[in-house]
Amino acid sequence: MSGEEQEPRSYYVGVDVGTGSVRAALVDQKGLLMAFADQPIKKWEPQFNHHEQSSEDIWAACCVVTKKVVQGIDLNQIRGLGFDATCSLVVLDTQFHPLPVNHEGDAHRNIIMWLDHRAVSQVHRINETKHSVLQYVGGVMSVEMQAPKLLWLKENLKETCWDKAGHFFDLPDFLSWKATGVIARSLCSLVCKWTYSAERGWDDSFWKMIGLEDFVADNYSKIGNQVLPPGVSLGNGLTPQAAKDLGLPVGIAVASSLIDAHAGGLGVIGADVRGHGLACERQPMTSRLAVICGTSSCHMGISKEPIFVPGVWGPYFSAMVPGLWLNEGGQSVTGKLIDHMVQGHAAFPELQAKAAARCQSIYAYLNSHLDLIKKAQPVGFLTVDLHVWPDFHGNRSPLADLTLKGMVTGLKLSQDLDNLAILYLATVQAIAFGTRHIIEAMEAAGHSISTLFLCGGLSKNSLFVQMHADITGMPVVLSQEVESVLVGAAILGACASGDFTSVQEAMARMSKIGKVVFPRCEDKRYYDKKYQVFLKLVEHQKEYAAIMKEN
Repeated sequence: MSGEEQEPRSYYVGVDVGTGSVRAALVDQKGLLMAFADQPIKKWEPQFNHHEQSSEDIWAACCVVTKKVVQGIDLNQIRGLGFDATCSLVVLDTQFHPLPVNHEGDAHRNIIMWLDHRAVSQVHRINETKHSVLQYVGGVMSVEMQAPKLLWLKENLKETCWDKAGHFFDLPDFLSWKATGVIARSLCSLVCKWTYSAERGWDDSFWKMIGLEDFVADNYSKIGNQVLPPGVSLGNGLTPQAAKDLGLPVGIAVASSLIDAHAGGLGVIGADVRGHGLACERQPMTSRLAVICGTSSCHMGISKEPIFVPGVWGPYFSAMVPGLWLNEGGQSVTGKLIDHMVQGHAAFPELQAKAAARCQSIYAYLNSHLDLIKKAQPVGFLTVDLHVWPDFHGNRSPLADLTLKGMVTGLKLSQDLDNLAILYLATVQAIAFGTRHIIEAMEAAGHSISTLFLCGGLSKNSLFVQMHADITGMPVVLSQEVESVLVGAAILGACASGDFTSVQEAMARMSKIGKVVFPRCEDKRYYDKKYQVFLKLVEHQKEYAAIMKEN
């Protein structure tokens, strides 16, 4: 404690807008969380694959949580503010008022969420162009990126939305604009989701080819022609209105933002690993893969030179760690898939009742129930004849095929709690096999990965973590602070404040290791066999589709 008394404490506020809630944390200069708050946000699904939110609702939630985490703190000690958010699309008119992204004309719902899959026809046409920008998204653009969604708006809501639009923001950039009045965009958002190049800027020929030449004509003013690296201080800091809304001092430094998964990567990938017996201690940071796992999962790998991985997004220059290239693999549904499988089972009400009686979460109860029924064998062996292919919402990486569906093989007539627990286990394993599939694609292209760094909600689940270690054969590093995404957002605020000379210095000082989980090497043969089955499942699915297409 004596060291802390000599050095006056500086604090940074990190705000993270996830799929279902806004969270904020007060973090000190050593990366310790001093206060945390969260607030749910509204979601609408007016029809299948259409997912919408409200920027006004989200900003109001940001204000609630920020005021909570700074209660009782000397505001003069708060040095900076950083935002991260999902890569959802925010639409405003020329006066910065919300515009409807729906057929109902409800302007309150002015955000197309990241997981929205309405633009399937548009992304198919974009991919048919085979334009050179697509090589930076693994060769195939995802329906979750912004170009297909923009094209959908032009083709479907021309009069009510497209013609009136003045600004299209990625959600993280909307938040930094709301805080500072600066409309500059973060390099992270534009490079990862909008086809911007850190070296060459926008490619006019791409936008003209896909039918969005409107952006070229107005010099990209609606989607961003001022671009800043993450962590740079914006304008004159917090505006008087935003300061009043958030309960923070006027003028404190506000950083250019990050996408939420990238903030998680920033919060874990640079941690000091000395003393844990890890291979990556003697290797460059490029040997680490950050896996940010919540509703969906993102797999962040960095490299000194650009590496092109088929089916994996990137390489993106300086999109997460300045000066390094980023490749981003991903799984469209992970936490959401586990919920779907568990909540749809006949034994779910019984599970809820038993977990509540023990004051446990349903997943803590399931993990202990699995330990009970495994008897003498390792828990993972309970799924010897039950196999899951997890692409219930298409495959993001490394197959980049949104037509793929989920598969389960090995079902029985049982509907009891044991059956539910084993199906849950098989689903968790399938997600871990998906991570292994992504790693293999990245390594085949030139990455060399030795250690996983997990963060996000699913990293709190001990079974999920152990299965990732066992199935990939790699140690898994967990952060001291479970809320690594919020630490990443706070690191941005710390950089903007000028308290650190670089993002790398802030990462090294503010990221801390909590626990290392090693793989059970004696189970390797079993998981190798299950992985062979895993790959057969998708092979068979494609064969079934081909049979059904035959004349």
